[in-house]
Amino acid sequence: MKKIFIALAMIASMQIAGAQVKSAADAQKAIDAAKAAAENPKKATKAATWMKLGDAYVAAYDAPAGNLWLNGTKQELAIVMGNEKPSSVEDVVVGGQQFTKEVYAAKDLYFNPAGQLSAIKVTKPVDPKALQKAVEAYAKAAELDPKSKAAESLASVNQKFVNEAYTEYVLGNFAAGSQLFEEAAKALKAVGQTDTLSIYNAGFLAQNAGDKARAKGFYQQCLGLGYYSDGELYAKLADVDPDNTKKYLEEGFSKFPESQSILIGLINYYMSSEESTDRLFELLDVAKKNEPDNASLYYVEGNIHTQLKDYEKAAAAYKRCAEVNPSYEFGYIGAGIMYYNLAVELQEQAQAELDDAKYMKLAADFEKTLKSCIEPFEKAFEVSKDEQIKLSVAEYLKNACYRFRDEDAKYQAAYDKYSAVVAGN
Repeated sequence: MKKIFIALAMIASMQIAGAQVKSAADAQKAIDAAKAAAENPKKATKAATWMKLGDAYVAAYDAPAGNLWLNGTKQELAIVMGNEKPSSVEDVVVGGQQFTKEVYAAKDLYFNPAGQLSAIKVTKPVDPKALQKAVEAYAKAAELDPKSKAAESLASVNQKFVNEAYTEYVLGNFAAGSQLFEEAAKALKAVGQTDTLSIYNAGFLAQNAGDKARAKGFYQQCLGLGYYSDGELYAKLADVDPDNTKKYLEEGFSKFPESQSILIGLINYYMSSEESTDRLFELLDVAKKNEPDNASLYYVEGNIHTQLKDYEKAAAAYKRCAEVNPSYEFGYIGAGIMYYNLAVELQEQAQAELDDAKYMKLAADFEKTLKSCIEPFEKAFEVSKDEQIKLSVAEYLKNACYRFRDEDAKYQAAYDKYSAVVAGN
């Protein structure tokens, strides 16, 4: 699956080692002491008291993970981990990615095949809501003393939420990651700052989790804040708000005419609606100007003409697709399927025709059209590296060549070849 996730590579590299980390027991003692101070009526009026409580919660949050950082190598991390050893090690596949999972008493570490730490999953937190409580404490400090370092501390908490959200993303836990990005935005909102990137990413992961209503809410927040993500926001709003698909795509196109996500969204919209296709071809022309080497645009153009039963223009578009990128199998596949399906239609018309002369004309057209699908299908079979695609194409070729196997030895050979491919799968 294709996922464009804003700034994650940068985010993943921003967690730095070096701070002294308390043990879980010491962290809890520090929380208890700081809470006692905050509950003291005299001390509760001082920003420093709440800053200390926030710091205690942050230290408690950091305790299980220790001085580890994302993207660190096993060799680098071994220095800070000392004698700490995993209770088990196993190879796992998460979200289609291969990892080595090391299990420790309070955390699981996920290393990619290059030996770099991709995710830290805390399994035994000192306090599951430590960061949220830290936000509350720092917000109180900011309220008591706007000149305190609460804003700086909340920015640090924001980054911790972002890193944890990234971990959930890597592990395929999109709903949890969305919640954490929301918390990241709340951390900065506590001091009047807006984290548009976290708001957007909260929507992105909610959408990937299948929660379109939640995604829509975050995307609309971004729209109100003027955060468009180079037009990507409009394409995503169109996906999660089907009642306003055209509105978002047209508005997005007016502001970001070079956004391929918006263009493809509009193309799909006009293909599935009953509205005039004139606008659709205008958009295709714009897309081709933006990406003249994008063969898939000509494939889409061919499909549109095929749906409109303009087979001559469809064939020209598929041919152009193959010229732009001879290794792109779908141009050949598009032409092959068009001819094959048209041949089936002609065969059905011939079978229903009672006039002998008309029947013979339809039968001749059927055979000519069916033969026309063989060459593009064979080219698709030759260039494709996808075994499932090759198998599907072989099925078409087997059926087409069967019709002409007694006419020419080359068709018999082709039938034998593609039959063997189909039978072998």
